Amino acid sequence: MSNSPKIKVLCIDDSATVRELLGRIIQAQPDMELVASAANPIEGRELIKRHDPDVLTLDIQMPRMDGLEFLDRLMRLRPMPVVMISSSTQPDSKETRRAFELGARDVIAKPKLGLRDGLQRSGAEIAERIRTAARSQARSQPLLPRPRPKAEPIQLPAPSVACRDHLIVIGASTGGTEAIHAILSRLPSSAPPVLIAQHMPAGFTRSFAARLNASSRLSVREAQDGEPLLAGHAYLAPGDRHLMLGCSDRGYRIQLDAGPEVNRHRPSVDVLFRSAAQRAGSNATGVLLTGMGKDGAAGMLALRDEGATTIAQDEASSMIFGMPREAIALGAATEVLGLDAIPARLTASPAATRPPQPGWQRPAAAIRGRYPGEPRRCAQCPP
Repeated sequence: MSNSPKIKVLCIDDSATVRELLGRIIQAQPDMELVASAANPIEGRELIKRHDPDVLTLDIQMPRMDGLEFLDRLMRLRPMPVVMISSSTQPDSKETRRAFELGARDVIAKPKLGLRDGLQRSGAEIAERIRTAARSQARSQPLLPRPRPKAEPIQLPAPSVACRDHLIVIGASTGGTEAIHAILSRLPSSAPPVLIAQHMPAGFTRSFAARLNASSRLSVREAQDGEPLLAGHAYLAPGDRHLMLGCSDRGYRIQLDAGPEVNRHRPSVDVLFRSAAQRAGSNATGVLLTGMGKDGAAGMLALRDEGATTIAQDEASSMIFGMPREAIALGAATEVLGLDAIPARLTASPAATRPPQPGWQRPAAAIRGRYPGEPRRCAQCPP
C-alpha cells in the first residue's frame, strides 16, 4: 500500500465539527489523505480545481449553495466520485434518491443524535466506503452513461413470463452498484426479467432501484413477495431479504425470505442462483459481478450443472475480483467477460447463449445442496 499513491479526499461540510471528525478518520488511514476541506460548495469549487481530489465528501444543507445543486453542476462539468454524508440522506429519503440519480457513488447518513460519537464509531465504515468510491473512478466511469430520460412508455401491458421462459439473474457485492448500473442502462425494454441480489444494507435498496429505474429502459423496482415476473422488468432484492425465484401455474413469481444469512449476507447471491437453477434450469442466464468473498460461486455452479449460461466478470473490469474469481476456480463460469461486453451477451437469443454440453469435470471440492427454505421443483419447472 505504501508504494501506491494515497487517495486524495476533499470534504465539503458547513459544520466545523464534521470537517474535523472526517479529517481525523481520513488521516488515520494509511492509504488516504485529506487534501482540503471547505465550509460551502463555492469554496469547495476552487479547492477542487487546486487539489484535483480523487473523492469528494459532500453535505446537502449548506449556505450559499445546496449540496444537491452543486452535485448536479459538478457531474455535468467535472464528473468525479462523490460520497454524500448528510443528515438528509436517510434511507429512502427523496434526497438520497436524488443524490443517486445525479451520480453520487454512495450516501451515508449522519447520526441524528450523538453526532461526534456516532461518526467516530462509524469511522472504519466511512473510510471503506470512501475507498470503494475511489476505486470506482478508473474502471467504472468510462462504462457508465449519464442518466438519460426514460423512453416513452409502451402502452401495451408487459407480457407475463411462463416457467419455461428465459430470465437473467445477477449477483454482486463491492463495486456492484456501478456494474449493475452499467449493465441495466444498456439493456432494451424487451429484455427478459432480471433478478438482482446486491449486497446492500436494508433501507437503501429502494433508493438504488429508483436510481436504476431513472437511467434504464427497463422498469426497475425493489422486489415484492409474490409478484409475477414480467418481461422488460428488473427486480432488486430488498436489503434484508433473500430473493428467490418461485413458480406457479401462472408463471414465475418472486419469493422473499427473511431466513438466516448465507455466506454472511442477506440477500445472498447463492440463494438467488440456486433457486434459479431449480426453477429455470437451462432457461436462466447467471451473471456474477465484482465483490469480496465467495457468495454466488456455489450457486453459479448449480446453474451451470443445470445447463444454464453462466458469466463471470473479468478481473480487468472488476473493482474487487473476489466473487468472480471463486466462481471461475470452481469451474462454474461458462464465460468470463469484461463489463462492457456483458450487456450485448445478455441481449443475444437464449439459444445462442446456451453453453456447449460436452462432459466437463466439476472440481471435487465443489459443494452441492439446498439451503433451508429453498424452493423445490414444481410441476411447471423444467425437467
